[in-house]
Amino acid sequence: MAKKKDEKTNVMRILDQKKVPYTPHFYEEGQGPEGTREYGVHVAQALGQDPARAFKTLVAKGASGGYYVFDIPTPDSLDLKKAARAAGEKSVELLAVKDITAVTGYIRGGCSPVGMKKRYPTVFHETALDFETIYISAGKIGAQVEIEPQALLGLLRAETADIVV
Repeated sequence: MAKKKDEKTNVMRILDQKKVPYTPHFYEEGQGPEGTREYGVHVAQALGQDPARAFKTLVAKGASGGYYVFDIPTPDSLDLKKAARAAGEKSVELLAVKDITAVTGYIRGGCSPVGMKKRYPTVFHETALDFETIYISAGKIGAQVEIEPQALLGLLRAETADIVV
């Protein structure tokens, strides 16, 4: 699908501003069972992507009250114990859907690690570095960006760890 000027998201504007190269990808909303793990896999497949290269963004609250961002491949599930260890917390709990927008500025299904209201400690699953490029949400449902993981991790000052089940 051709990129239209009005389709540029805040994520894309931030990446442009920071001179981080990316390729935008757009899809029709409703491609798959929204709100499920299968939704991300379905979207990746609809765009001709390897689901292991498409990363979903999850936000958790630590026992200390701090927020953390975890990005994992769409087919996988976050291991809360491993995530807590990676964050240096006693425990972490996924954010309730009703709190996502207030904490991140994004809606469920369109949450990106780039451009949240505040910069939170961010951890990508270690497999992100196995690929030349990965896909993340462009900040709205229907848009993704393909980006080099090293450039993304550098921009976010993110770390990697084994954080999936």
